[in-house]
Amino acid sequence: MQMVLLTALGVGGATIIGALIGFAFKQFSHRFSDIILSFAAGVMLSAAVLGLVLPAVEYGGGGVSGLLVTIAGIFAGALCLNLIDKLVPHLHKMIGSDIESHPGNGANLSKVLLFVMAIAIHNLPEGIAAGVGFGSGNTSQALMIAGGIALQNIPEGMVIIGPMLAAGVSPKKTLVLAMMTGLVEVAGTLIGYFAVTIASAILPFALAFAGGTMLYVVSDEMIPETHAHGCERGATYALLVGFCLMLVTDVLIG
Repeated sequence: MQMVLLTALGVGGATIIGALIGFAFKQFSHRFSDIILSFAAGVMLSAAVLGLVLPAVEYGGGGVSGLLVTIAGIFAGALCLNLIDKLVPHLHKMIGSDIESHPGNGANLSKVLLFVMAIAIHNLPEGIAAGVGFGSGNTSQALMIAGGIALQNIPEGMVIIGPMLAAGVSPKKTLVLAMMTGLVEVAGTLIGYFAVTIASAILPFALAFAGGTMLYVVSDEMIPETHAHGCERGATYALLVGFCLMLVTDVLIG
């Protein structure tokens, strides 16, 4: 349990680390952030497949039944995030760009809460994925999953600072709001862990569900974002490096 709690704090704390970097640099090149985000996408992709999807098949008993449970869980996870996107349609991107285009506007101040809520809502399933990983009992794979999510949180924490400061939010309040988005992932990690601990029968589906949410995030948010600023080739190789690094880690340590 201590390991789960420390990991939860690490996953949530990664957003805060990113926020502090955002404060330090204020403006950083898209190329830099895209490479980091692409590397994180590769890590998350590898973690989703090796740490969640394949174990889901194994814990489901293998064969046709294990495959069916896993496939159902993957699509359930993806559809869950798809529903979240419909209810909160990437407000963290739309509002952020609007705030940066019209800094200091009083109306933008009222959008900051929506801005933070959107990020928090999208962070919850990621935290759950990290917690579910520990439910399998494989600590090394669980740490790999959590590490991938934490890496993704660093550039996210970096990019949320600018829009809030531009909207007139004080640096202190901006940091507090960034911390709140990280705390949501801490809560999600604990929810995911306790859910599969209390009801171990749902572990195969829960692992696949968490894998589906991570695959959705990589495909729907991370890869398009890293290919939007003219750094496609570098982003692609960064993703491959992240994927292969986790592959090597899983083989040698897992």
